[in-house]
Amino acid sequence: MTLLVRFLRAAALFATILISYLLQIGLLRVFGRRRAWVRARARRLHRRNARRLLRGILRLRGVYIKLGQVLSIMGTFLPRAFAEELESLQDAVPPHPFHEIERSFTRSLGRPPRDVFAKFDETPMAAASLGQVHRARTADGEEVAVKVLYPNVSAIIAVDLRVLRMAMRVYRRFVPVSGVEKVVDQLQDLLRRETDYVHEGRCIERMARNFEGEADLVFPRVRWDLTTDRVLTMSFMHGIKISRASELRAAGVDPEAVARRLVKAFYKQLFLDRFFHADPHPGNFLVQPGTPPRIVVLDFGAASTVPDHLLDGALDVLRGLVTRNDDAVVGGIDKMGFMARDGNRALLERTVRRYFEKLLKLDLRDFGKIKPETARALADPGVDRRELRELMRAVEYPDGWFFVERAAVLLFGLSAQLAPTLNTVLVGVPYVMQLIAARAQAGQALAQA
Repeated sequence: MTLLVRFLRAAALFATILISYLLQIGLLRVFGRRRAWVRARARRLHRRNARRLLRGILRLRGVYIKLGQVLSIMGTFLPRAFAEELESLQDAVPPHPFHEIERSFTRSLGRPPRDVFAKFDETPMAAASLGQVHRARTADGEEVAVKVLYPNVSAIIAVDLRVLRMAMRVYRRFVPVSGVEKVVDQLQDLLRRETDYVHEGRCIERMARNFEGEADLVFPRVRWDLTTDRVLTMSFMHGIKISRASELRAAGVDPEAVARRLVKAFYKQLFLDRFFHADPHPGNFLVQPGTPPRIVVLDFGAASTVPDHLLDGALDVLRGLVTRNDDAVVGGIDKMGFMARDGNRALLERTVRRYFEKLLKLDLRDFGKIKPETARALADPGVDRRELRELMRAVEYPDGWFFVERAAVLLFGLSAQLAPTLNTVLVGVPYVMQLIAARAQAGQALAQA
């Protein structure tokens, strides 16, 4: 597929979806929202467009698979049908033909895989949006996993981002959240990092150092002699895929204990190390049975640092939730950067406080007992349609939030699969309190100096 054909196909896909929604808007203006058939048509349209988008993404592949993965967790801004249809992209991406992988490998290392390795499996172990992983054995006998970037990725990314920016300008007319175009900017930054395997290798080693001495979390070892910016060679890691709860139980591993350890590790990354795994979907974790079981962490291309404003604001929000202080929650949300400067701050604050009141009425000790209708009521902002658009204008998409939101949604979603009743907030409180105590001590030491 040439870049021009790719551009036209992508533009046609988004244009088709846009036109279908413009027609629906016309029907709403003519017949109103109260007509049952109009509402039913809207639900069918969401589902049809979600499936249309999924088919288009699988055809275009590359950046669009990454986009689909992002859209599948943006339930705040998109109809639920899109999250449901695109969810499969988190962990099931079609592989590229081996001849493409061989060409990319040879360009990077100067020799084909068969000349570099004693054995190289042409069938991939796993495929992702930008590259895929093959099993191999080195000349010195080590079993390794070899991650190879797809060919022509840089040119494809440039074309795809141009289309996405065009689509985002249109999307802003329907969802007037201030700064929502930052999603594309941060997606571009993510793609830049995920296409540099030297960077990923360094992230693996940094994360391993952060968990040094914690034997129940293990990381692959980078073979730098067989690594370039387009090829990453690592020690091969054995284990059970983390989402296969029945296999874990059969191996004597408690899925809830695994989920608890995973959540604790995430809070440590986020609040203590301030360097976190930003793509924690099930395909990136294995479990090795034992006492205790060991969690293998894979794929660090999206590893990110936490900006100060997000960390400080999140701490205020969590402190407010624990102490039942809505002023702290509102202040934390403002500090994180969610309140647009030119938006209706009073409306947004009122909505946040109303949402906080709903939270206080819930018994969150057992997440598994929260009924679907309760969850829907909790998600309702409690404003009429005239205020809804004004509320959206009052919200800004903060810098750096893209990575934190993505990681939290994926990680807590995985935790819910393994342990539906696990309270992820209470699991993380000790780590948050540790950070608060450390900062307080540092502040006292500075004041006394």
